[in-house]
Amino acid sequence: MELCVVGLHGQIQAGIDYLPASQSSNGEPIATSIIVSGGYEDDEDAGDVIIYTGQGGQDKHSRQCFHQKLEGGNLALERSMHYGIEVRVIRGFKYQGSASGKVYVYDGLYRILDSWFDVGKSGFGVYKYKLMRMDNQPQMGSAILRFAENLRTRPLTVRPVGYISLDISMKKEKVPVFLYNDIDNDHEPMYYDYLVTTVFPPYAYHHGGNGTGCDCVSGCFDDCLCTMKNGGEIAYDQNGILLRGKPLIFECGTHCRCPPTCRNRVSQKGVRNRFEVFRSRETGWGVRSLDLIQAGAFICEYAGVVLTREQAQVFTMNGDSLVYPNRFADRWAEWGDLSQISSDYVRPVYPSIPPLDFAMDVSRMRNVACYMSHSSSPNVLVQFVLYDHNNLLFPHLMLFAMENIPPLRELSLDYGVADEWTGKLAICN
Repeated sequence: MELCVVGLHGQIQAGIDYLPASQSSNGEPIATSIIVSGGYEDDEDAGDVIIYTGQGGQDKHSRQCFHQKLEGGNLALERSMHYGIEVRVIRGFKYQGSASGKVYVYDGLYRILDSWFDVGKSGFGVYKYKLMRMDNQPQMGSAILRFAENLRTRPLTVRPVGYISLDISMKKEKVPVFLYNDIDNDHEPMYYDYLVTTVFPPYAYHHGGNGTGCDCVSGCFDDCLCTMKNGGEIAYDQNGILLRGKPLIFECGTHCRCPPTCRNRVSQKGVRNRFEVFRSRETGWGVRSLDLIQAGAFICEYAGVVLTREQAQVFTMNGDSLVYPNRFADRWAEWGDLSQISSDYVRPVYPSIPPLDFAMDVSRMRNVACYMSHSSSPNVLVQFVLYDHNNLLFPHLMLFAMENIPPLRELSLDYGVADEWTGKLAICN
């Protein structure tokens, strides 16, 4: 369905999308895109070269049981070959990290070189098309996906040189955090103690009171106490995807009776994707994921040791080791805001929260988030969350994806600075 929404492939079921003769300028059907997902037994896929089987004649088990006809999408592919019109190729893969169990990747433009009618493996006639990928295009998305999958399972085989550590968290995270540098001899991330979650001062847990929790034994509902604290709606869907950004999200905590599987317990569960801290010539250190991250999915916490502003002023340290949460841009306000696509959309009004007046020391203890680069067009947002206490002055800084982030794409935050090339922590003076 997403392929239809973005205009990449207009057919929900069919593997060939085409412009019908009634809409074509030359009065003939013209193919625009195909999906290659192994649905036909006679397909051959070598990456840059594809032997694609036409559509039609299959039973419910994807076995050929009738002869194909030169009509519809099959005719459109033949006509595109005749006129030298390239087609978009999208590949489909089974993917455990996807909500549907499958992902579709755009792999570029292909030219149709040949077509013929042949007898398939099942003994029935099928139309076949030979496609070749056009030159001077970015690397195929499917190749990146496969490369990242190999990195997750056997990194030292795929990259014999460059890995400094296969887990800088020292098993503190549920999944390992890789450290990779094939540029120089800098091992800086190895010199810090790894911090899974932010360390708040003891008084943060006393001010504001511990409060009461919900009584939802099997999971939170629309009328429970925690839902009411969030303005009458839970911030996440059943898959843990952030639906709408808010000034502050109240997740279920220690005083709630709901189980760990409650959909209002998302960010407190910690890292679930495999990340790699890597050395970059452009940004110094950066962070990328080896997994596909869905838009709205939780990434990790931005962790440090909390100091009051007064403590920060008298604390003798390097200025680029302090992070001030109130300086991050309010990108949360953009998430779920439909005002730019719907004139009837009314933005929700939320209660204001007190200004944050604390800093986080990351000079000795930090986590993977501290290595994310700055961007004025980020793919990650900061969302304030409370779950282990009710002190509005000391929320957790939780990071969520602002878009679908493919494997090996660098993660970036808007640190609230004007200089696009300012280093990650150097802005936190």
